Amino acid sequence: MTEVQPTQANGIAKGVTINSKELEEGLYYAPSSENELSGPNQVLPADSCVSTERNGRVKITLTKGEEHWAPIMSIPGSMSQMANSYPDRMALIARPDTKQKKSYTFREYEQEVRTVAKAFLKLGLERYHGVAIIGFNTPEWFVSDLAAIYAGGFAVGVYTTNTPEACQHCIENSQSNIVVVEDDKQLEKILKIKDNLPFLKAIVMYDDVPKEKGVLSWKDLLEIGQKESDDKLNEVLKTIAANECCTLIYTSGTVGKPKAVMLSHDNLLQDARSILRFTKFSIDDKHVLISYLPLSHVAAQILDIYCTMLLGGTVYFAAKDALKGSLLNTLLLARPTIVLGVPRVWEKIYSKMQEVARSNGFVKTLIGSWAKSQALYYNTNKLQGNDTKNWGYVFARWLVLSKVRAALGLDRCQVCFTAAAPLSREIKQYFMSLDILILEAYGMSECSGGHALNLNECYKLDGVGVTLPGFHTRLDKPDSSGEGEICMRGRHVFMGYLNEPEKTREVIDEGGWLHSGDLGKIDSDAFLYVTGRIKELIITAGGENIPPVPIEHSVLSELPALSNAILIGDKRKYLTMLVTLKTDMDINTGEPKDTFTPDTLKWLKSIGSTAKTVTDVLNTRDPLVYNAIDAAIKAANTKALSNAQKVQKFKILPHDLSIPTGELGPTYKIRRNIIYKKYEKLIEEMYN
Repeated sequence: MTEVQPTQANGIAKGVTINSKELEEGLYYAPSSENELSGPNQVLPADSCVSTERNGRVKITLTKGEEHWAPIMSIPGSMSQMANSYPDRMALIARPDTKQKKSYTFREYEQEVRTVAKAFLKLGLERYHGVAIIGFNTPEWFVSDLAAIYAGGFAVGVYTTNTPEACQHCIENSQSNIVVVEDDKQLEKILKIKDNLPFLKAIVMYDDVPKEKGVLSWKDLLEIGQKESDDKLNEVLKTIAANECCTLIYTSGTVGKPKAVMLSHDNLLQDARSILRFTKFSIDDKHVLISYLPLSHVAAQILDIYCTMLLGGTVYFAAKDALKGSLLNTLLLARPTIVLGVPRVWEKIYSKMQEVARSNGFVKTLIGSWAKSQALYYNTNKLQGNDTKNWGYVFARWLVLSKVRAALGLDRCQVCFTAAAPLSREIKQYFMSLDILILEAYGMSECSGGHALNLNECYKLDGVGVTLPGFHTRLDKPDSSGEGEICMRGRHVFMGYLNEPEKTREVIDEGGWLHSGDLGKIDSDAFLYVTGRIKELIITAGGENIPPVPIEHSVLSELPALSNAILIGDKRKYLTMLVTLKTDMDINTGEPKDTFTPDTLKWLKSIGSTAKTVTDVLNTRDPLVYNAIDAAIKAANTKALSNAQKVQKFKILPHDLSIPTGELGPTYKIRRNIIYKKYEKLIEEMYN
């Protein structure tokens, strides 16, 4: 064994022990002994790479050379460093288009974090206990999250769509001492379960003045913190270590109760650093992002909070109704350089663009079609390795495409990412025709967010990208076609599921590999492709394993008027399918309407149908619609790899899928088990 004394600037505690054999292989662990506490950038002793205990620590595995570009640090250490290095750079901007506009420089940002951390401690936040936050994205959400970490607790994001019972599980499981809510709507949920929360000591409301006695306003919270000295907070910061848990991300709970994913300081910062290293984003570029996706999801946290912290970027906060139509206003105000969207966001922009295109006159339509064809031709050739710009593309970009980007607020945007669920090939190609590349990203809560990315310079239409620097990917038990379970390893892999060692062992093997549950392939260029989910595999009565996603996508590509296709057939003699037609959405509730979208109405007219609503189609069993869907399924069946993979029957659901109606999770992923149960009668009709 070789003893080394890394400098504290690298954030590694004194007394790190390196195994010489591991050093030769490019790996070493930190540390082996515990001296005086000198947090928060220290690494404290640990005997395993996995922990499910709230006060647990894990070993950190460094790859040789990583200590230079990815030093071990804590989140308070990184935040403090940014506040000291760029004190006057703008960090957060809320309500930018109103008289209530509020902004924070990095110095002000950290000062408020420290003030709120002191208030949390005064209110009784205990070490390794949670601060649950439930509400829409605001500076107060960011501050509460980081203040919980500064004060030695856990930041615990709770989905705004959660029921009171689901909130109770997260708050109880995390032993949260404090709950921070946005408004009366979220407060009402907490008040219903308050008596069932033995660890709860305080409730804070940040978007309004609470009427409920005993509930603190944000102003009250700041006043409490401002009266406290820094002594207690500084003492707590000394005890913090980079290899301890600081954030809990709750899984969607599609099967059983949501699990608490334990992420350490090093997990989160390493994932953010690796993303920035791969994308070559620079602190000198003064990047701008918009925060609007749920912060209880790891993707929003890693980009909105941690990447911007390391980048010195500016975050604009969208309005609460961003996903109901106001996002475009914030895009035009902020003109972001980086945009992250889930598929539903890009689909909505696509639908809006289609509406605009239909209102254009003949000349505009002709010019627009020509420009789009030039961009699609160029970007398609670029996919094949030919990056030569012809005069037509250059002229189209100058004349039309640059104006389209400006009209969408994307004129400064360097990258547009999509994550959380697959985005259809049709939508990607449409944006390619606008000279906007929508780049797939791949990851999960258990790997701190990102694991693989596409880039503008290096992308594949159906791939989810290449593995980020410092991380590793392998396929477990690949079959004859090279398809196997995607496994990941690196400093971004989570500590474990809180209090659930058995479930942790199910996903992290003895070699430290995280088993994703996703099926995938890796091509000769090291690009990763996700082909399905192991748990979603349909095993027919005949014993054939069938991945549903490729079949569903095949049907959807045949008929764009369909919004969803859900394959059925587990333990059945043949496959069937539930489908939904694209309908309007209630902008206030997010619920699907009965009326069809303009695109769907146009398609219905083209096949001779006079239906205006889903009810019309179902009540008359409109033969034109049913025959068109049947034809699309038969066309998809021609691509099936075997007869067992052909869809035999289908049913149209009475409405589109949505979060309020329960079929979609908070990140718009399909909740198959809910759908199977909810539409059990329809499913059984296809087998009787």
